[in-house]
Amino acid sequence: MHDQNIVEALRPVLKHKVKENTEEDIMLCYQCGKCSAGCPLIDEMDIAPNQILRMLQTEIPELEEKVLKSLAIWLCLACEQCYSRCPKDVDLPKIMDYLRAESIRRDLVNPKAKEILAFHKSFLDSVRLTGKLYEIGLIAGYKMRTMHLLQDVNVAPTMYFNGKLNLFPSQVKNKKAIKRIFEKALREEENK
Repeated sequence: MHDQNIVEALRPVLKHKVKENTEEDIMLCYQCGKCSAGCPLIDEMDIAPNQILRMLQTEIPELEEKVLKSLAIWLCLACEQCYSRCPKDVDLPKIMDYLRAESIRRDLVNPKAKEILAFHKSFLDSVRLTGKLYEIGLIAGYKMRTMHLLQDVNVAPTMYFNGKLNLFPSQVKNKKAIKRIFEKALREEENK
């Protein structure tokens, strides 16, 4: 038990990891609440955006874990309404993006975010394979991950005939560059 306490004491505080990885200083937040007041999804969140920052400011490991297990970090739309309202220019969407990655890395993803994570992974897979978004590939990946195979299938023909779905993906010219971007991101993730 004593060794576990030593390991915990040596573990970097999450707010410092946020600063290191995003260059955003959580300590600038003075809890005015404008981010939460302007958030279009505040009613769906389990923790308000300003509360997330406050919980990280405290450096209490249990609160850090609660943030990483929250649904709120997955509901963030990155619409930047909070950022535009922040008097201290704290880029909360950038912080939320890092918190989602850290939540995945530590295997703390909220079970209610399963479908959001499935969409997230399907989107990245589509970009990794073609260099840009391929809607049918995205939909197929999402449907297979969630097993919602027939959900919304009735809108597919209309979307196709309106030119919203291409049967074949368009490819970027330099797929090697896309591959290098993903490889670099993977290496950086492994080094954390």
